[in-house]
Amino acid sequence: MNPLSYCLVVRCGPNQQSQALSAFEFARELLAQGHRLERVFFYQQGVLTASSLRTPAQGELNITHQWQQLQEQHPFGLDVCIAAALQNGIVDENESQRYQLHSHNLASGFELAGLGQLASATATCDRVITFGANV
Repeated sequence: MNPLSYCLVVRCGPNQQSQALSAFEFARELLAQGHRLERVFFYQQGVLTASSLRTPAQGELNITHQWQQLQEQHPFGLDVCIAAALQNGIVDENESQRYQLHSHNLASGFELAGLGQLASATATCDRVITFGANV
């Protein structure tokens, strides 16, 4: 079997544990089967996954840390829609300075990106899979 390249779009927030976990488990399994994960694009409520300030309730999985650990083992892009991130108060160091904020809270390993990055990935990847809100 030839390995395929994948782009995942995560539209569900980390508080939607079953959907968020489905996206993560799918990514982990496709990597285990030898496929390539080019990038994961967090969009809409999915951008909340990229906040370094998230503290899950006791007993809940920290999906942010799960994505970070998977990315360390298998390098791929963890892209966060910049427009949705800003609307939800998630900024990197550059945006923090741009908007004269006192701090930034984008979790390490995640990067702010525009929809052009997603469009590029959909054009170059063999498969694009969306998790989350109804399409």
